[in-house]
Amino acid sequence: MLALRAYLHLRRLLVGRWLREIGWLRLAFLGMMVLAAGGRALVVAAMHPRGQWAVPVAVLLLLASAHRQRADGHFLAASAPGFRRWLAVEYLLWGLPLALLLACFQDWGPAVLVLILAPWPAWLPPARESRGTRHRARSLFRSEAFEWVSGLRQGGLWAWPALLAAAVWQHGSPLGPVVALGGWLLVLVACYGTPEPLTMLALAARSPNQFLGRRLGLGLGYAALTAVPFFWLLAAGPVGGGGAVVVATAWLGLVGLLIMTKYAFYPNAMHIRTTQALVVGAALTLVGHPVYPVLLLVAVGGLTWQSRRRLRTVLGEGALKVER
Repeated sequence: MLALRAYLHLRRLLVGRWLREIGWLRLAFLGMMVLAAGGRALVVAAMHPRGQWAVPVAVLLLLASAHRQRADGHFLAASAPGFRRWLAVEYLLWGLPLALLLACFQDWGPAVLVLILAPWPAWLPPARESRGTRHRARSLFRSEAFEWVSGLRQGGLWAWPALLAAAVWQHGSPLGPVVALGGWLLVLVACYGTPEPLTMLALAARSPNQFLGRRLGLGLGYAALTAVPFFWLLAAGPVGGGGAVVVATAWLGLVGLLIMTKYAFYPNAMHIRTTQALVVGAALTLVGHPVYPVLLLVAVGGLTWQSRRRLRTVLGEGALKVER
């Protein structure tokens, strides 16, 4: 028990350090957007007779993905043989607020299922040890699109068919494909949340405009290719072709903003991920609001300028490092 308390205390200190690194201003906006978007999605799911059962599955998948990407797995395994029980308690605490929210809507079955499923990711192996590099299948994507290659190997390969199956299951309602597109967008956020080494940027040997254009072309091309089935389900459903075009344009625009955010704050991974979460949260929360078009124009202009400015500096530093 004392060891568990010490571990939870260390995790609390680590989360506090992350929050201080984010900064209070960005944290305030991020917190409001994420709570508003996440709260809206949870309330809609909790009130839906079938959607309420998607919450435990989503909790399991999110915790499993986060657990397999943990950087302290080897340290915990070497220092404490029973560390998986600590992780199970931690994941149970993360799932507890969602279970309580479901209970408020009297969704007792999904609430209990959240508490049952949340601890299980603690016994999953790390992503890097799940398969040897020699036995990995050849990727369908070009090696230059390394975000897609690594991202799909770390979970996208099973997330895409699962989301597509859910969209097909609920194709009679526009909510099914739209929610599936939202889930696929979150997978892409994870893919584009990790900055590549500086030498990879320097070896590209392009100007900032050429480099950013190439990254946007590859990213948006693969994003559109993988999202075509979801767009088709929307067009074949009550939304129609016109509505599907609007959703596709907005969704691809968000993917482009995620890519520009990555290079606008390169190489600070914390700032990249929090700003990407802010962009997605604002898009999901303020869609349909009169201020949304203005905010979108400001975001596009600001991220375009900042990403080009940051790349100009970074590519210059990378070129000097490669010469040395």
